[in-house]
Amino acid sequence: MKPITDLIPILEDFHKIIITTHASPDADALGSSLGLLHFLKARGHEVQVITPTDYPNFISWLPGNDQVLQFNSADDDLILEMIQSCALIFCLDFSGLKRIKGLADAVASSPALKAMIDHHLDPEDFDDYRLWDTSAAATAELIYDFILSVDGKKAITADIANCLYAGIMTDTGSFKHGNTTSKVHRTVAELIDLGANVNQVSRSIYDTNTINRLRFIGFSLLEKLIVDQKKNIAYFSISEKDIQQFDLEKGDTEGLVNYALSIKGIVMATIIKEGSGEVKLSFRSTGDFAVNKFASNHFEGGGHKNASGGISYLSLEDTVEKFELVTLDFKEKYGSTQI
Repeated sequence: MKPITDLIPILEDFHKIIITTHASPDADALGSSLGLLHFLKARGHEVQVITPTDYPNFISWLPGNDQVLQFNSADDDLILEMIQSCALIFCLDFSGLKRIKGLADAVASSPALKAMIDHHLDPEDFDDYRLWDTSAAATAELIYDFILSVDGKKAITADIANCLYAGIMTDTGSFKHGNTTSKVHRTVAELIDLGANVNQVSRSIYDTNTINRLRFIGFSLLEKLIVDQKKNIAYFSISEKDIQQFDLEKGDTEGLVNYALSIKGIVMATIIKEGSGEVKLSFRSTGDFAVNKFASNHFEGGGHKNASGGISYLSLEDTVEKFELVTLDFKEKYGSTQI
């Protein structure tokens, strides 16, 4: 395993480069990918961003979105050929190949050099070069550091700044989470100086609701929110019928979990959402409650200490029942009761 800085001499020559990120990309995943795309293209490389799945419409405004190819589309054969014939693959915002779903085998078998840039726990050894730092608030923060190490601030355009600012803003919960360090503030201040439009980025991500989404949020708060003050947890159970009733688009449930976490006394909040053949869980916590361990132990998941995801192949009802059962001793196993 080599440090990412060992790639710098390699990047002096022209290469065909693929950038990929985890399934259902969020603003950090896509923002990091597109920020790196703009940087590498400006250096003369042939670059393609490929996502394993689609992603929410509220991040489709990011500069360069029109250059993204999505797997499981009419372009699948072309995508697989690109992965096999490229010289370098950047793997951003994920540390295990299962996170890229249908692209995993193709990336693993590609003769291309592989570079991981990520801030999640427990990385697998599939990469040749690595920039991995769990203390980083976002992968976008690491992309910024990488660009500076290669070409300095002069290489940061307004498009790159907007992409990276979006990733850092969202992964810090608008700079409210515990991962918001002084370095984060210095980084975003520099991105603003380099062209990031704070108002545009924030409004594009947080203030572009559809009527259906707002009505769904109201319905969920009134009908679907379960609060257990004895356990200090709160959760939503969302069925496919609920999603169809409000004609929700991908990403419309994003942020709902934060309403539950904002309740006084609650230290863990969860969305349990039914999908096609699986139930997805999204966990958020405060303080010492390590939901990444909880997600890993019970729902084949993981992530960050205070923000993680999981999956269940039981029915929605059985998943809720399991969740209720495994949270009986949550405070004793996974964190302090201090709020």
